[in-house]
Amino acid sequence: MLQRCLDLLAPALERPDAVVVDCTLGLGGHSEALLERFPEARLVALDRDKEALRLSGERLARFGERALLVHAVYDELPEVLDRLGTRRVQGVLFDLGVSSMQLDEADRGFAYAQDAPLDMRMDQTTGISAAEVLNTYPAGELVRILRAYGEEKQARRIVAAVVRERDREPFSHSARLVELIRDALPQAAKRTGGNPAKRTFQALRIEVNGELSVLERAVPAAVGALAVGGRIAVLSYQSLEDRLVKQVLAAGAANTAPPGLPVVPERYQPRLKLLTRGAELPTEEEVAENRRAAPARLRGAERIRESIE
Repeated sequence: MLQRCLDLLAPALERPDAVVVDCTLGLGGHSEALLERFPEARLVALDRDKEALRLSGERLARFGERALLVHAVYDELPEVLDRLGTRRVQGVLFDLGVSSMQLDEADRGFAYAQDAPLDMRMDQTTGISAAEVLNTYPAGELVRILRAYGEEKQARRIVAAVVRERDREPFSHSARLVELIRDALPQAAKRTGGNPAKRTFQALRIEVNGELSVLERAVPAAVGALAVGGRIAVLSYQSLEDRLVKQVLAAGAANTAPPGLPVVPERYQPRLKLLTRGAELPTEEEVAENRRAAPARLRGAERIRESIE
């Protein structure tokens, strides 16, 4: 859905001295496309993964000073812009979830299809690993995480098996966890929804990286950083992320005036205009070309007025 993201942001970025923020740099594919499509724009790109910053830095080196790469989590956007002396930007792009590099590097532990250390940290220099979560969290907290972040209906079964097994030997690698989940689930649960470990791995990844709490802060901050006429595009890959993005953008596009006012004061009028009808989905061609695009959901909005306190 890269082309659709570029088209959605274009009216805001086809102007001199536009600044666009790629909040999820990864390997730099979206950033490279932004710099090529909008030759007068400057890019600020964030990522918490130092290896991603190194690799994308090589990819984007040809753009010179037009591309500034910053080691930061995307909820730190206001602080990053403040350090740069940039009060407002014309575009913001989020491509949420795990990057292809993180999925493809076995030793990161994100993929349930290959055995690897249970790490799952996007920034491997800080925080606790997925193994530490499995081995140290109380059973009730693990159940909550699997239900809230993985929407796993069999959370109690899985956690009971985890607690029993971790007492025998702490978890360290993904293959053992995948096997445990397969053994713990009833046959009916194994026949639907793809790999039965998918939801547990998603839940652990979100917990390890604080993804939803970070996103909950980041999207309002990104909206707040937009200049009037600026645009935001968000690609999410699971329902929890998409729901949060939808709520933030819908709130910004809502009239908040008390009912019955004959004239709506400006402070109650919408700050945003929605640019997508619901969430846009990838085409069949896009999914055929890249199966990881299948769950993608795109939402966008334009800043149409400043906030009035």
